[in-house]
Amino acid sequence: MNQQPITAILFDLDGTLLPMEQDAFVRTYFAALAKKVAPLGFAQEPFLASMWKGTGAMLKNDGTRTNREAFWDAFAAIWGEEARALETELVGFYENEFNVARSVVGEVQPVGALLQALRERGLTLCLATNPVFPRVAVETRLSWIGLSFADFSYVTTYETAHFCKPNLGYYRETLAAIGKAPGECIMVGNNPVDDLSSLELGLSGFLITDYLENGTGADITPYRRGDFKAMVAFLEEKLGGRLLG
Repeated sequence: MNQQPITAILFDLDGTLLPMEQDAFVRTYFAALAKKVAPLGFAQEPFLASMWKGTGAMLKNDGTRTNREAFWDAFAAIWGEEARALETELVGFYENEFNVARSVVGEVQPVGALLQALRERGLTLCLATNPVFPRVAVETRLSWIGLSFADFSYVTTYETAHFCKPNLGYYRETLAAIGKAPGECIMVGNNPVDDLSSLELGLSGFLITDYLENGTGADITPYRRGDFKAMVAFLEEKLGGRLLG
């Protein structure tokens, strides 16, 4: 059987295109967020606990509501229905104070040039970031590496997604949004569980190891893997021909 030609690349964001250690990012981000909401009457420890509760609700989402709805339902169950008004405040946070987390970003690779080369080849590009953030927070993180939503055909955010990684429903929903079959797609990510669960549906995959996230200790030996340069070489092999330099 002939292998389908690759027509789409799905890229994870944090630790993949955006070079950073997740733990350092979360610490910096949550410290800034707690400072932002303190004047609104949210004490740090219970507030952060409710953020994790809301995140957990998104991760367990079964497709019956958006991740946004799952988060705010969980948050309001703790703080009351009036706490939903905080969402408006958070837009300003993600546009401004959230930028303090840029301090944890490492050396940025030539991701813009890579994406441009892929677009010139006619590839559909999807930013397949775990959709636990609103659109504005994804826009801000992309800006740290000189990218924007315009660099992608589709971006997953909590407003539109009904599942999270590693749920295969996330990948089914994303592929439906871009109109692609699994065999046409490559998933590039830094987490063998969250990102390479997609291989169960028939996608190809590459595990980028510069900022590897593998908290469960999953066996990564079955996967094509390596640093940014190795990832580019993998794409060149799959697509045929040079992409950079």
